[in-house]
Amino acid sequence: MAAEGGDRGDEPGAGCTSFAAVSGSPATAPGGLIGVDVGGTKCAGGILALEENRILATSVQPTLPQRGGLAVLNDVAKLVVALCAKAERLGIRPLAVGVGVAELVSRDGVILSEATIGWKGLPIRELLSREVSLPVAVDADVRAAARAEAALGSGSGLGSFLYVTLGTGISSCLVIDGVPYLGAGGLTGTFASQRVTIANDQGELVTGPPLEAFASGPAIASRMRAVIQDYSGSAADVVTLAGQGNDLAASILQTAGRAVGGAVAQLVNVLDPNLVVVGGGLGLIGGVFRESLEQSLREHIWSELNRGIPLVSARLGVDAGWIGAALTARMLIRALDRNEQNESSLAFDDHRLRPSHPL
Repeated sequence: MAAEGGDRGDEPGAGCTSFAAVSGSPATAPGGLIGVDVGGTKCAGGILALEENRILATSVQPTLPQRGGLAVLNDVAKLVVALCAKAERLGIRPLAVGVGVAELVSRDGVILSEATIGWKGLPIRELLSREVSLPVAVDADVRAAARAEAALGSGSGLGSFLYVTLGTGISSCLVIDGVPYLGAGGLTGTFASQRVTIANDQGELVTGPPLEAFASGPAIASRMRAVIQDYSGSAADVVTLAGQGNDLAASILQTAGRAVGGAVAQLVNVLDPNLVVVGGGLGLIGGVFRESLEQSLREHIWSELNRGIPLVSARLGVDAGWIGAALTARMLIRALDRNEQNESSLAFDDHRLRPSHPL
């Protein structure tokens, strides 16, 4: 899916000394939405046309979360400012910003964990809004991506589907009638971060590592490094080696895929969705990882009535996260326009998100 302003890979923050958003676009200019997907490895952002749902520009930069939460926030603000400037050069008036973050996020957009990004306890919406002079909405990255796939992607028009993202981390989101399920407190999505205890055939309890520590992108690279001590590549390099016939790389990907497939099967057994959508950088690769995932998924689904459930890739690909964040921003500005309630309580009313034009 090509961006009209195709600048993926730019360094939007370079040379930016002020966070003040440019305000040169006339009030009559077409509106645009800024979306940012803040992951453990990269921050992906883009501009989405408000009415036509067209991608106007994209940009990607490293997250480098080890520097601390404020440094990441500073970079996100610079990215938003650069995208606003790009929008105005295209004759688009930026209206709002949506941010998806790889953490637990409450129903009203408060970040509740800091497993990857150190934003817990920080008023991210208020800080970012002050820096970029636009209203800001925040949601969990997996829900944002699922929202995009529900509105514009592989889950469009379905009664329910399960979205699973595989990358730096592993998480999931149940979507019901086009709406990501929030749970009682917004703490949905975490199904691969806890250690697992099962019984073996000898009647003993065996505790294993979290799925993320075995089958995520960093885990795949780490498992390769545990055998080849001077290995310095990433999960993508393991995929390349497997494609070149490296047996160790293929074995690591096969076992990772089987572990993920078995875990997703348990979600299918409990939730009975119409479809499983797989996204994220690792989830979108093919080859032995995807083949093993699907085989294991079908082996571990209990009911034969569900074993043929469709398993598809995210139609929006790696852009699903930031597009979903932009759609979250759209809900925010519509809520603010109606003046019905305050911004935080209405920011995630997905029932009002019914775009009529495809990307």
